[in-house]
Amino acid sequence: MSLPENLCISTLDKIVAKTGSTEITGADGGPFETLTSVMGPDPVGSVRIFTGDKVAKIVYVGVAVPQIGLDSHMVFAFMPEDSPVPHYTLDSVAAGGHMAFHLDLIQRHDAGTHMVTNDWSHTPITEAFEQLSTLEGLSKAVLEPRQLTVMSSWMVANRATEEAFAQLDGPVNAYLDHWLSLVNSEVPAEVVADLADTDLVARDAKNRALLFSPEVDKVWAQMTRLLGEETSERLRNHLVSNELPA
Repeated sequence: MSLPENLCISTLDKIVAKTGSTEITGADGGPFETLTSVMGPDPVGSVRIFTGDKVAKIVYVGVAVPQIGLDSHMVFAFMPEDSPVPHYTLDSVAAGGHMAFHLDLIQRHDAGTHMVTNDWSHTPITEAFEQLSTLEGLSKAVLEPRQLTVMSSWMVANRATEEAFAQLDGPVNAYLDHWLSLVNSEVPAEVVADLADTDLVARDAKNRALLFSPEVDKVWAQMTRLLGEETSERLRNHLVSNELPA
């Protein structure tokens, strides 16, 4: 198992175990969907989907195409639309001779007007954020300002040397452990009061539509070139809402 795959799968396994989620399998009992590329009929990856009482939907997408040097793995764990708990995301990738990762707790509120909620949902991961900003062998990935607006201020997107990537378990688990503590605890009364002015369901719908918009995130153009427009759109639809496949 490659470093990017190991980091993502170990994270996925922990999320599933700690939230008591169950997998929605395909007809053959395996992953929900097997992915093929426009280059040929052979499988290049898979989509796995989970759900449970504590999380609304977990989506894993893995794509590995050795002939173009791509090894990409991502997991999104989505909370119910009316929950103030952030969504969790980790991307880990090897592509074009480089390694990279993207990590965030996707905020459910306007951070500029809800400091009480910030201090509950994100401030505890500041030490891990700073570690990921200073670890030798990491360099910031280039994201457009428009893309940054739909993420949290604690989002990290870095390129990494192989040596640095091998040291990511600690800070990645710090984000995950904090998120799991939020998932498995009651929302404090002061946070509920702080968010009384926020329509969590409406905000989540708008934020996710932008987060996974091809006009905002250019990765969807790459996915379309690799997997085809129909498959790329189907993957995007798995991510923009908590609707579960039949």
